Amino acid sequence: MRAVLQRVKAGRVTVDGQVIGEIGPGYVILLGVTHGDSPAVAEKLAEKTAHLRVFEDAQGKMNLSALETGAEMLVVSQFTLYADARKGRRPSFTDAAPPQVAEPLVHYFVDCLRRLGVRKVATGQFGASMLVEIHNDGPVTIILDTAQ
Repeated sequence: MRAVLQRVKAGRVTVDGQVIGEIGPGYVILLGVTHGDSPAVAEKLAEKTAHLRVFEDAQGKMNLSALETGAEMLVVSQFTLYADARKGRRPSFTDAAPPQVAEPLVHYFVDCLRRLGVRKVATGQFGASMLVEIHNDGPVTIILDTAQ
């Protein structure tokens, strides 16, 4: 799995003009699933995400986790995180897991975040064309990849 965590002041996902997911301060998480990913991989990534210390403490140092700050999370499935553009001009998406594999793992990742105690977890709509609003804070953007 691959996740792009963007620390935000706010985030929102709209589908067909309707807001389907919205958060205040926390993370917008763009999440990609590849072949061979499993529930165990999703759990590991959720644990890392919830405990990663990139929120500022009283001294202004990135020393607090999402759980410690009450940060909210918006998870948006994004198969394009596994794009391979090394050859030609059109990216290949063969490294992305097929929807029937990816969708349950995205939902499981969201469930893991909730079980870990993340205050609010909102989502996009799997497979939909979404308008994603990201109000970066910092900006702070972290890439987590379970293959590394």
